[in-house]
Amino acid sequence: MTPERAADLFERACRAELGTLKPGNVHVHAAGHDMEVAQFERAAAAAAPVLSAPGLGIGARIEAAVAASLAAAGCNTNLGIVLLCAPLVHAALSPGPDTLRARLDAALEALTMEDAACAFRAIAAAKPGGLGTARADVRFPAAVDLKAAMAEAAPRDRIAFQYVHGFADVFEIGVARLHGCADPFAPEVVQAVYLDFLTAFPDSHIARKFGADTAQAVLEEARETVRVRVPSRWEWRHICLLVYDSSLKQRGLNPGTSADLTVASVLAHALEREGLEREGLG
Repeated sequence: MTPERAADLFERACRAELGTLKPGNVHVHAAGHDMEVAQFERAAAAAAPVLSAPGLGIGARIEAAVAASLAAAGCNTNLGIVLLCAPLVHAALSPGPDTLRARLDAALEALTMEDAACAFRAIAAAKPGGLGTARADVRFPAAVDLKAAMAEAAPRDRIAFQYVHGFADVFEIGVARLHGCADPFAPEVVQAVYLDFLTAFPDSHIARKFGADTAQAVLEEARETVRVRVPSRWEWRHICLLVYDSSLKQRGLNPGTSADLTVASVLAHALEREGLEREGLG
């Protein structure tokens, strides 16, 4: 895997997520939360080369990508995406015959206090809404390595949870959905991944901004909407999901973590498949 190829796959994953209708989130069919698709596209393009630059640690990748994204978009569009994708890209660029997931596990175990310091600076610069003390207290110097800091936040933050549990949601929900798909970047496929996350557990971005009760209520509402009310026929499905999208946005509810996990899943699948094809196993 070359840095250039990793950068290309990261940007493709970001654009694929933006190109599908994701209720409550920004996408090409509807803006929302005072943000436009173009801001996310600029951020993805700016983040891609620095996220995959050779010779960087995970924390340095996070800090550089967030800084580039903020400069390009003018606001925080992709902090969660970068936090999830930096370890995946780092693992893909790491030498070794092991699977992507095995190299990822090794990379997470090797996280340092310097990685935490870089990530804390990135999070503080991005100023995510409702941050509080999630992912430890980023207002102060890191006192533990990045994995330990994520472990402290994992019970309330699904992105931090991935660092502690080997990206279990990404691989066992998102990548599992993508296996066998002819085109894993296709809108209907990416949408299915997003809806899987939206209906799997309370979205921690909503929980951070509005509280656990609201996040749980949105989860139950999403399950009822997606599993009962939304028809299987694509044209009618699109209309129903647009209505639900509008409803969430009118209430200011953005399932951002579900979107972040979707990007990470598309990227993980692409990196994994690229490795298998290179070895002649795909």
